Amino acid sequence: MSHRLKLRFFAHSWVSDWNHGNAHFLRGLVRELIRLGHEVRCYEQSGAWSVANLLREEGDRARAAIEEFWRTFPELDVRFYQTDAGYLNFAREELRGADVVIVHEWNPPEVVETIAALKRELGFKVLFHDTHHRAYSNPKEVLRLPLREFDGVLVFGEAIRRIYCDAFGIRKAWTFHEAADLSNFHPLDADKTTDVIWVGNWGDEERSQELQQFLMGPAAALHGRKIAVHGVRYPQEGRRKLESAGIEFRGYLPNLRAPRAYAESAVTVHVPRRQYANGLSGVPTIRVFEALACGIPLLCAPWTDTENLFRPGEDYLCVPDGRSMAAQLHHFLSDPAARRQMAANGLQTIQQRHTCAHRAHQLQEICEELGK
Repeated sequence: MSHRLKLRFFAHSWVSDWNHGNAHFLRGLVRELIRLGHEVRCYEQSGAWSVANLLREEGDRARAAIEEFWRTFPELDVRFYQTDAGYLNFAREELRGADVVIVHEWNPPEVVETIAALKRELGFKVLFHDTHHRAYSNPKEVLRLPLREFDGVLVFGEAIRRIYCDAFGIRKAWTFHEAADLSNFHPLDADKTTDVIWVGNWGDEERSQELQQFLMGPAAALHGRKIAVHGVRYPQEGRRKLESAGIEFRGYLPNLRAPRAYAESAVTVHVPRRQYANGLSGVPTIRVFEALACGIPLLCAPWTDTENLFRPGEDYLCVPDGRSMAAQLHHFLSDPAARRQMAANGLQTIQQRHTCAHRAHQLQEICEELGK
């Protein structure tokens, strides 16, 4: 490292992970950057949507989750702002002297535009961080942002990087996958009280059919097994379907509690939103990294690992349809040795290639490439 970097991260929320899976990775990434010796500040808009919904929907569980965040990440310097008349001066003072500012895609447009304007005034570098499918599914929304003002774009999949370069004309874009925060996500010893667990949100109707085919249908076929789902924003109809399939709906699971939930379960599944199984194949979401890091065998609805991040069939198993999912779940639930082998394989790959520490080193290299 040439010198200690002054890094500034703007994200939707650091405090809340309610329907905000990007917080999982960002928290771990920043902690690893601090461990590398960099000065990092984290910014969050006061009253962010994720925080507001957490407090409104979860009651005492919300307060416990927020307290657990502060206990677990005491080194994160989180600073709150308002998007009012004083925001420009706040940002100017906070960003003075910064080397690189990283702006996550889920920020108010006025925040992004102000940072782009201050770049010209204060001379820092700016990276746009995209961990969503909008560049593919709704490019007009992304193109409203001042992308030309950025020094580069970090995207969580090669398919999205190509969109930025080929369709949007962005000169510098890096594939920057999410990863597991091994400080929190690792195998735990616990008695198995659940056979199959899925941790995931309803997904704005982006995987309703897939959930029926690869989760609810197979669950209904696994008579006598205990199957549970954690997540938020499930409509009444969705909850009714879970109940009809014999699935216990457990609601919001603070991300820091997920390792314990995995440890108490025999098998987990991954049901990607259809964008990541079709046009954006090759983009695994954070749950894949975290589940494998916790040492639980993973069965997946179809998606293609086009970037060779894992060892398909060894680290996890993809199934083509619901009948195959039911058959493979039955097999793994009946074969502890098979479960142990796949879990060990997946954990090994995470430890070797996909930790927040790996991504912190990559981001450090990218920042140095920018000339800072």
